[in-house]
Amino acid sequence: MMQLFYATTSAYVRKVMVTAHCLGLTNEIELLDSAAHPIERDERIATFNPLAKVPVLRTEEGLCLYDSRVICEYLNARAQGDLIPPHGDARWLSLSRQALGDGLNDAALLARYEFSARPVEKQWQGWADGQLKKVSAALREIERQVASFSSQPNDLGLIAIGCALGYLDFRFEVLNWRADHPQTAAWFAMFDAHSAMASTRPH
Repeated sequence: MMQLFYATTSAYVRKVMVTAHCLGLTNEIELLDSAAHPIERDERIATFNPLAKVPVLRTEEGLCLYDSRVICEYLNARAQGDLIPPHGDARWLSLSRQALGDGLNDAALLARYEFSARPVEKQWQGWADGQLKKVSAALREIERQVASFSSQPNDLGLIAIGCALGYLDFRFEVLNWRADHPQTAAWFAMFDAHSAMASTRPH
């Protein structure tokens, strides 16, 4: 059985779990508890990943895989799935959308860390604002593209975007991102209702 260091709050872990769900692999993954933190290193995770970041997957053969992009590609190949188109423009579009979703999440996470992990006297509002500008730019690009999105998690790029939007709901409710992105909001309402997304919501 594969082993995955797991955190219910991580959008990157959620991306892996949604992928596993869509590929029918969840029963082949043992979830291992973790406490990943940007400052307080969890040595349990470090036994699989020297960066001590989640997600990290260990295969039955003992191969340790990280980060979420690598793990999702491995799972897709293992299941002979079609979440990543094999070639052509469709492949590059899917991978670029994955980068857009991951980049949105990266920026939101850095903004959160500025106030949740840094001492008050060292916090820099300008840094957080800069990250949130990236979030806004990513949301504008998603709104531009969303008319062509599938309402089902049948593409890794869309899974990444969906998990990033879910992270905004979880950690940045104050942004009220739906107000200025109505088409994305309508798409996400359908996408997030899928069982793979519903069963992996952060908490």
